[in-house]
Order: sequence, then structure tokens, then C-alpha cells
Amino acid sequence: MELLVIRHALAVERAEGASAADDAARPLTSRGRRRFRDVVRGLQRLGFATDRVLHSPWQRAVETADLLEPLVDDDLDDVRVATPHLAAPPRAELFALIAERGARVALVGHEPWLGQLVALLTVGAAEQGDTMPFRKGGVAWLEGSATPGGMQLRALLPPRVLRRIR
Repeated sequence: MELLVIRHALAVERAEGASAADDAARPLTSRGRRRFRDVVRGLQRLGFATDRVLHSPWQRAVETADLLEPLVDDDLDDVRVATPHLAAPPRAELFALIAERGARVALVGHEPWLGQLVALLTVGAAEQGDTMPFRKGGVAWLEGSATPGGMQLRALLPPRVLRRIR
């Protein structure tokens, strides 16, 4: 299995004192959309594709997942699945969902949970998630089995690097 773990693109800043619902409703900025389209072009040039896109139900993750359409062979609406498991610390239910979704899966979510997820999948310890520096629009490429310690980190790709691939 090949897994692309993607942090959502640049979003509107969180307002001081905002509720959890307000935070979940924050959209991408126009700059965030534009820059993430360049990230997707970089992924295409590197030959990445995906069979399924799992994403957090939070607005900025939904909008980022929408921008992954060029990496999908089918209609994006047919392969996209929103899951609250990508807006929370990693749990066994998320691993099961990933495993049933195909050979090439993209996940779109949030920090600190994505760092914890990558650490759990690669070294079996979510506490090591702080060592995974996920910038907004950044991508981790993993291969293996979607179980704790069952995957290998092939690359941690900062958005700046992906945007510069010609």
C-alpha cells in the first residue's frame, strides 16, 4: 500500500476565542489554494496518483482534498470520503478505514494528529509525532501495511519543494 499523508493548505487564521465549530469552518485562503495547486502539480510530475482520498470533515481539509482531483483517475466525488478520524488523534478505526480503501490512498488532515499518525505507522509510537514537521500543504509518502510500525517513510516533502518541481 502507498499512502500520501497531507496537511491541509494555508487557511484563514483562527480568530481569538473562536469556538470549535468556528475553527472547523475555516476555509482556505486564495493564496493557500494557489500554492497547493502547485504542490499537486509537483506530485503529478513525480508520478503520484491515488485511488482514494480520505479527509477530515473540517472545511480547510475538504477544500484541500478537492484540489487533489488531478491525482485521481476516477471522478473525485466517487473516491472521496470524509472521516472524523482525521480530525482527532489516530485510532484503530482509522487504520481499518485506510486498509479497506485501496492500494494508493491520500489522507488530508491536521496537525498534530498527522505527525502522530505518521510516527505511529512508521515507528509504532505516536509520541514521536513531534519529530514529523508537517508544514501546511506538506506531504509524507509512506509504503507498507497500515498498521502500527508497518509502514516505511519514503519521503517527507515540504510544500516549497513540491511547488518548485518543474
